Amino acid sequence: MSHTLDITFFTAAFAVYILALALFLIRSATRRPLWGWLGVAATAVGFVLQTAALIIRWHLSGHPPLASMFEYASVMSWMAAGSLAILVGRTRRFEVGSYVSPLIIAMMAIASLLPREIEQQLVPALQSYWLQIHVSMAALAEGAFALACGLAIAYLIKARRGRATPEELERLDGLNHRVISIGYPLFTLGALFAGAIWAYNAWGTFWSWDPKEVGSWIIWLFYTGYLHARHRRGWRGRRAAVLSIIGFAMVILSFVGNLFLGGQHSYG
Repeated sequence: MSHTLDITFFTAAFAVYILALALFLIRSATRRPLWGWLGVAATAVGFVLQTAALIIRWHLSGHPPLASMFEYASVMSWMAAGSLAILVGRTRRFEVGSYVSPLIIAMMAIASLLPREIEQQLVPALQSYWLQIHVSMAALAEGAFALACGLAIAYLIKARRGRATPEELERLDGLNHRVISIGYPLFTLGALFAGAIWAYNAWGTFWSWDPKEVGSWIIWLFYTGYLHARHRRGWRGRRAAVLSIIGFAMVILSFVGNLFLGGQHSYG
């Protein structure tokens, strides 16, 4: 099986996600549910194509596709796309697709700029089952944070235009909180606890002040603050939406920073 096959499926998924965005935008302009359902269908097709790309890559490399920055960004966008299709399909909040799809496309665009070679032989630090636990849970959590960011953007735009009812805004606010509540424990267990255990097994220390470790710690503190502000301080609506957007911006900064700052997490 050729390495170009997984890239072909990745590219096809990228194109279908762009189509999905166009369909969601048409739905927003026409208000016809049919276009929204077509957007959901396109997102689901893109998700299937991307799943195929990840499976092929797994087969070719002999290990889960979690060992490079390209693969990490791919899994993040894959998680966000699958969550978007399920969320919009169940809630019929088609307008959400207009705000989340651009984030999915952006993550895939970032991935496409990174080295895409398949590593047949992993460096010793990556030859551990903690790779699957740590990296997969962190990527899934950050995919959830991307979805929450899209929901927050939708909330702010609708609130600013004044076209949404209080009930609609409350539903978007509730969905934003629910998605972060799913991503937060995944990030806590995967990025922090599993990461610390893996670091100890690989490098002999739970914490080394590596740029990626520091970035993950700051992200975790921020989302902890978001949940505290919401449950203890009653921060909802606009303030909660702004925090959700800032949180995902920090995720992106941490990801991009890992490319330039180096450290023990710079594998490709």
